[in-house]
Amino acid sequence: MEKLKLTIALSDTPGVRALRDGRVEVAGAELLFMDVHPHVAAYRQMVREQSFDICELAATTYLVAKSFGYPLSAVPVFLQRGFHHGAVVVREDAGICDPRDLHGRKVGVRAYSVTTGVWGRGILMEEYGLDASKVTWVVDDEEHVSELRLPANVEHVEAGNSIAAMMAAGSLDAGFGGDAGIGRSGAPKAGWNVPSSSNASHYAPLLDKADTLAADWWQRTGIYPIHGVLVIKSSLTQAYPWLADALVEAFEEAKRIWLAERTSGAGMSAVDLHFDRLASIVGSDLLPNGIPANRATLEALQRMALAQKLIALQLPLDELFLPVSNAPFAHGA
Repeated sequence: MEKLKLTIALSDTPGVRALRDGRVEVAGAELLFMDVHPHVAAYRQMVREQSFDICELAATTYLVAKSFGYPLSAVPVFLQRGFHHGAVVVREDAGICDPRDLHGRKVGVRAYSVTTGVWGRGILMEEYGLDASKVTWVVDDEEHVSELRLPANVEHVEAGNSIAAMMAAGSLDAGFGGDAGIGRSGAPKAGWNVPSSSNASHYAPLLDKADTLAADWWQRTGIYPIHGVLVIKSSLTQAYPWLADALVEAFEEAKRIWLAERTSGAGMSAVDLHFDRLASIVGSDLLPNGIPANRATLEALQRMALAQKLIALQLPLDELFLPVSNAPFAHGA
């Protein structure tokens, strides 16, 4: 039987290397890899145009798209992770020593629904008493889901300006670092991921000892923030109900190979170093898949998105994710 040919867009993360190089195949399907740089641009293409059959999509973007009835479905495969206690940086002359000092201030973030922003704000709200409605969130990019209506305390920069430039000029008191904020300028396009001259390394972290705080939080809550979720056109999952199981099995096998081959030490890439830091907090399974292993995390993300007025209600997880029979990834396991 001829294999089903499927276009797929994934970021270049180590957990999918065995799929990219052909060591792992999806039963009944052939993956045609479509590389988009930076990958965040693929989020917009998938949401607005369903440009690929399968795509790694930002977790919050998927929640928002689902709330608007977009024809997308997800399997419980989570391709990127990270903690966000160190996500927000502040100008040292702003007099900000505590998250509640952000009340009445302006804080930069690339887009209000960017997943790092949702996790970062959520942590500050739930752990440190931040009232996000008392902060003016300044953005310099559009939201992936264009129908999303933002809270009144979200402002867009003036044309030609950026949150990186505003932070450098003192027009912002704080901002998210990296691609989620002041570590880049402009919308996701060619060259977008070139670091800004006003990146986060020039500023002080809002919270000291972020890794220690993250480890304590994870031990207390079991929340291990997700970023990338594997999303499929709904028309495909309806036509080929076996596809969800096949994808979960293939991605889990690719992850197993990566974990078995992982090494620590000199010569590691920035991505590998990132996962090394995560391993010191969460242990050996750096990318746990399935609903049971991620229930607390998925419920927390929905709770935070609701509190930040990105979604109107929380959906049951069996409405957000396709049913799979693979133990231990099945919903009821």
